[in-house]
Amino acid sequence: MADLFEAAGLTPHAPGPLADRLRPQSLNEVVGQDHLLGPEGPIRRMAEARRLASMILWGPPGTGKTTIARLLAKEAGYEFQQLSAVFSGVADLKKAFEAARARRAAGQSTLLFVDEIHRFNRAQQDGFLPFVEEGVVTLVGATTENPSFELNGALLSRSQVFVLKRLDDEALNALLAKAETFEGRELPLEPHAREALLALADGDGRYLLTLAETLFNIGSATPLSTAQLGQVLQKRSPAYDKDREEHYNLISALHKSIRGSDPDAALYWLARMLGGGEDPLYIARRLVRAAAEDIGEADPTSLMLAIAAKDTYDFLGSPEGEIALAQLVIHLATAPKSNATYTAFKAAQRAARETGSLMPPAHIRNAPTKLMKDLGYGKGYAYDHDVEGGFSGQNYFPEGMERRRFYAPKGEGREAALKERLDRWAAMRAERER
Repeated sequence: MADLFEAAGLTPHAPGPLADRLRPQSLNEVVGQDHLLGPEGPIRRMAEARRLASMILWGPPGTGKTTIARLLAKEAGYEFQQLSAVFSGVADLKKAFEAARARRAAGQSTLLFVDEIHRFNRAQQDGFLPFVEEGVVTLVGATTENPSFELNGALLSRSQVFVLKRLDDEALNALLAKAETFEGRELPLEPHAREALLALADGDGRYLLTLAETLFNIGSATPLSTAQLGQVLQKRSPAYDKDREEHYNLISALHKSIRGSDPDAALYWLARMLGGGEDPLYIARRLVRAAAEDIGEADPTSLMLAIAAKDTYDFLGSPEGEIALAQLVIHLATAPKSNATYTAFKAAQRAARETGSLMPPAHIRNAPTKLMKDLGYGKGYAYDHDVEGGFSGQNYFPEGMERRRFYAPKGEGREAALKERLDRWAAMRAERER
């Protein structure tokens, strides 16, 4: 065995990464997940009762999913068996289930931990069901993806989903303090640099300890400033997956910040998406939609500006063209809001489906032939430009369909004048129909 270590340039007692050496030895040592592991937490109660239910641990990287599963098995008296969906296949699953069945016959329960469980396909996920139902294994799956989208409904119905939180500064500081105690020295950082280190970790405890280990190994004689820290450590790209849930979460946050008239929050989410590598033209398309859906006739120039911002980005590209998107975000967020056009069109679509193929009234039908004229097409049509006030008040709805009001201006921005005009025309129409 020693020869193998030597061949790899290691010794049998070579220390592992700091994150592994500081791995918690009990659930009490896990930080940042008190809602699950505190005295009233559901996982804590299961461990104390020594009766575990199958569960899915959903959370960002470095929040303790694997550690919790291992310690849960230890404290509840279960045998811990681990698989990774990245490296395991059907044969590995069969071996795991056979071993668990043999343990069960001997009176030993098995906690089967499956990391990255969302990477198993639907058929493989279905393969867990009979063994979970029979109690051969207690399944604990870990995933960074939304279980609602990535896991079978049948598997979810047999498991409890627990959400792990991104580690906050308090939890990250606790990890750093533990690392400093373990090393017997403080990190060589000025106070502001220490704050910057927490920001670099982005809620990932394992990554924070990896960064801390780098700083310990450097062994700087004097505390590093924020600028010096940046030279030593590379900034990690923010967690952002352009084709998964985070993509939709952030574009939703941008759109809703605009709808909520908060330009500062909207700019923040724009910066997050661009910083994560999102296609700026995808963002531009969503901003065009926001201009039409949430602002509409309250400020119709917003739609023109949205198209102009898209064209500007097309012309300039990044990073110059991103300024046009930022300008548009500020304009949309500060513009008066009205979804009256959006709701009016939805209502009109419903009415069109309900009424089917009703014809326009005869007086507004086109009459290009003598036969059509003889049938009354166009008869009695009033040309509104020739009517006093430019408003005839004629009926333009199909025959057999009562007049409906789809568009109801909110009275915000330009719609205030539109509302006044439509109300006046409605009164004139009612007067002429008497």
